[in-house]
Amino acid sequence: MIEAHNLSMHYGPVKALQNASFSVEKGEIVGLVGPNGAGKSTTMKILTTYLYPSDGTASVCGFDVKNRAIDVRQHIGYLPEVLPLYKDMEVKTYLDFVGRARGLEGNRLKERTEWVIEKCGIRPMYRKLISALSKGYKQRTGIAQALIHDPDVIILDEPTSGLDPHQILEVRALINELAKEKTLLLSTHILQEVEATAEKIIVINRGQIVGNGTIIELRDRVQKTTRSRIAVNNSAKDVKGAITSLDQICNVEQIDKNKTHTTFEVRAEKGSVPMIKLGKLAKEKGWELSELEDMPFTLEETFLALTEKSMHKHGKRKDENENSGAKETKNESNGNEDKEGKENQ
Repeated sequence: MIEAHNLSMHYGPVKALQNASFSVEKGEIVGLVGPNGAGKSTTMKILTTYLYPSDGTASVCGFDVKNRAIDVRQHIGYLPEVLPLYKDMEVKTYLDFVGRARGLEGNRLKERTEWVIEKCGIRPMYRKLISALSKGYKQRTGIAQALIHDPDVIILDEPTSGLDPHQILEVRALINELAKEKTLLLSTHILQEVEATAEKIIVINRGQIVGNGTIIELRDRVQKTTRSRIAVNNSAKDVKGAITSLDQICNVEQIDKNKTHTTFEVRAEKGSVPMIKLGKLAKEKGWELSELEDMPFTLEETFLALTEKSMHKHGKRKDENENSGAKETKNESNGNEDKEGKENQ
């Protein structure tokens, strides 16, 4: 449903997007995540034909975003980061306007309007001015306009921004319901939202895609060792020594100690299963075991590993650019000082 090949977007010397390639299939919920300024919104603007890429190609529902822009727009629903609301309109008038602009009329318009009002939970605000709505209800109205024409592909930029916890759960449920028939691409910097809704994740940093896959696939890519936690009520020194002597153990670190037990974090070679060995060891030694669990990388740790690796890779170029910028600023400053000096003379 969405195909991108070597997408690049340059604003003069600034490379907002560089050779980005990915695909999103029908029925998938894919999360696009990255630090602020990473290129997420630029990617979405290209896919929704707001921007034309400097290089590369992209298609939505088989239509090229450059050559078939009108066809692309007919098949997508888009919630941009800056909500496209007319604040002097009532919610009712606004949705009627958007629906008609999308080609809806008569019973079909009434049917779709009723559907988005119900699914987005905006019935209590239906006859109110948009300017009088809370941030959360403005966000809901923005989602409603993206869905009113029943699009095949839904692209949402920060869909849960400004929503309270109950509203967030409702939007998650709506996203999961839509995914039964639609294709969804979500952009957010809230990793918990991605983890709760997305099946696949695209990680973008400095305009480049640094990760693409399921959470498990990305975690396995960056986690170089397995990680477990064990807590026992025995001599910390004896426990650490016994665990360290096991095969394939890379590191044993005490991370907590209280009156009842001492907790260790155990790292082992990737592909090994330390949980079994630790359980057998505890039984052989007669340890009073209070905790034994596997500790895979969290999504946050995976995200940081992917983006930090990208930052280190391009760190030299960044420093050079910063130094270059500093020189330019200094030269500009000297030029201004010379100019001011001449004017004063």
